[in-house]
Parts: sequence; C-alpha cells; structure tokens
Amino acid sequence: MKGLSPRTLLVWLSGGALLVAMAVDTIAMIGRQIHVPLIGSIEIVQAAVLFAGAGGLIVAALDQAHARVHLVLDRLPPVWRNRIERLHAIAAAVVYAALLAGSLWIAADLWRGHEESELLRIPYRPLRVAVVLMLIALVVQALMRTFARRER
Repeated sequence: MKGLSPRTLLVWLSGGALLVAMAVDTIAMIGRQIHVPLIGSIEIVQAAVLFAGAGGLIVAALDQAHARVHLVLDRLPPVWRNRIERLHAIAAAVVYAALLAGSLWIAADLWRGHEESELLRIPYRPLRVAVVLMLIALVVQALMRTFARRER
C-alpha cells in the first residue's frame, strides 16, 4: 500500500480537527442542558476550527476549488479565460500577503507576551505560527499558479 499524499494527509488532519470541534461543542451543549458544563469548550473549539479552516483553505487552493462564476468563465475565449485566472491568482496572492503581513505584525508584537487562553491556558504562540505557515503556503501556491504555464 502506498503512503498518504500530503494533500490526503491534510484532508484527514483538518477533517479530524473539524470532528473534534463538533464533538466538543456537542458535549458542551449537552453538558449545559444537564447542568454539567464542559469548562473551556469554546477555547478547544476555536483552536480546532483554526486547524480545520487552515487545512480547508490550503486544500481548496491546491484543487483550485474556490468559488468561480462559471457562467461567465466558460463562455470566455481561452486566452481571456487564462488572463482572468491569472488575475485571480495575483489578487489571491495580494490578499494572502496582506493577511500574512498583518499576522506577522501581530505575532511579532505579542511574541514576548506569553498569551494564553483564560481557562485552559492554551498558548497562542503555536496558533499564530500555524496561521503564518498557512498564509505562507497560500501565498506560495497563488504565486505558483500566477506564473504557471497554461496548456489550453
């Protein structure tokens, strides 16, 4: 049996994080109803959703599965379709780079602050690192798509 591809591994990890978030939130909701609250459930869900969302964004970018207006794109001549797709990739790279710059700025500003969540004391540093790595992956992927040759 062949090993898992990085994409498949990412799907499993981010899907698992989403399942963890759903399970924790369900247990917390049941706990609230029976007056046995799950302390820190919101913090766990937020951390899990960060990883689920990051994986989902990277997989969607790799598969070029972001929302598109096919009604318009499919009717364009191939030359114009390629131009629009490159423009989309450039715009995506700019957006991801702006988010990366802001995330790096916040991470650098608060790096020595030893921030952590209130109840479970989950450190924020690894979460900030995960966001920065995700945005780097998205910027690189968008730039690669911008400069890739089209074979249509």
